[in-house]
Amino acid sequence: MAHRETLGVGIIGAGFIGAFHAKAWQAVRDADIVAVASRHLTSARELADTAERLGVGADVAAYDDVRALLRDPRVESVWVLTPNFTRVQVVEAIAEEVLAGRSAVRSVAVEKPLGRTVAEARRVLELVEGAGLLHGYLENQVFAPGITRAHELVWARGAGPAGTPYLARAAEEHSGPHNTWFWNGASEGGGVLNDMMCHSVEAGRHLLTPPGQDPAGWLTPVGVTATIASLKWGRSDYAARLRERFPGVVDYTRTPSEDYAHAVFEFRNGDGEPVIVEATTSWSYVGAGLRLSFELLGPEYSMQSDSLSTESRIFLSRSLVQSEGEDMIEKQNAEQGLMPLLSDEALSYGYTGEDQAFTKDFLAGRQPAESLRNGLDVIALLMAAYRSAELGERVALPADLDDFVPAVAQGRWNPRG
Repeated sequence: MAHRETLGVGIIGAGFIGAFHAKAWQAVRDADIVAVASRHLTSARELADTAERLGVGADVAAYDDVRALLRDPRVESVWVLTPNFTRVQVVEAIAEEVLAGRSAVRSVAVEKPLGRTVAEARRVLELVEGAGLLHGYLENQVFAPGITRAHELVWARGAGPAGTPYLARAAEEHSGPHNTWFWNGASEGGGVLNDMMCHSVEAGRHLLTPPGQDPAGWLTPVGVTATIASLKWGRSDYAARLRERFPGVVDYTRTPSEDYAHAVFEFRNGDGEPVIVEATTSWSYVGAGLRLSFELLGPEYSMQSDSLSTESRIFLSRSLVQSEGEDMIEKQNAEQGLMPLLSDEALSYGYTGEDQAFTKDFLAGRQPAESLRNGLDVIALLMAAYRSAELGERVALPADLDDFVPAVAQGRWNPRG
């Protein structure tokens, strides 16, 4: 019987997203979590304990120093899950330790978005490639089973006889992030457009691209038209709630981040046909919880997916007094009534699929298809969308946006002021 190797993975960042990856790891056969690093040692230990409890790692080390994790001889690959404003600094440390021969790391996977600007995203890519590392862009929605299977079927049964698809719609909506830094434009790099439209853009590009091909080789960007707005959280009473809930958050009556964004991304596909990704994202959606929806339209076919159209639902009457929680669905907004239930959120959202794919590729010494170059392409499209929203007009692509920083990220955007 052939011996099966196991990849030793270090997790850098022990926040909300780290817990999702730990859950997803229960379905990963080719890798173990061997170490966790966080700015706060307590958080690192908590995630390390979670990994051990879930059986996805043994003797998982906890560090409050990224470089100490990188020098752990068991760590062969790292997952970078830290906040946006730390991304470049963390990747610089990885590149320095690898090039100096102090780390055995050979591959790196980086959470979305790749940076807060095109310049930051390009810097991350250059650092990783300069260190000779294999790399993956952790865009979970591209690996969501509801998307991957529909994508395969639509292209096999629809695009073949009728022609390639021409319109992808993707939306991600919920009631707002968990942590203060997301709400502050400077640390996030903007608002909901940067935070969540990175998902929708890449999911849309994926749906419009034939299976097995790279979106960058099939879709040529032509133009972007976008709108951003502060619909809910800039209202005085809700801005006050933000300040109460998240100490250190900026005053949303003066310098809000957008809580709504809509953009139309125009491309020309490999057949020379015009195609569109239409993306909508919101931090001002109030419903059962996080809602992800997708559509793909072609000449004689279409597909639809909605994360809240679940196989199971639970009803809890008003007589039951419930404590707040997210045990049924992420960003859960109520604990009574008819509630959708996702049996495995990590699987449904695509975290399981991406972790399986990247660990398999990294262990085989193979460059994943969903690479950091995809992450750079996405940031370039998002910055064009911010530019369009600021100008109030369509932005033609390609455009020189390397030095562009959105007004939201600079604290210079206030639609009410």
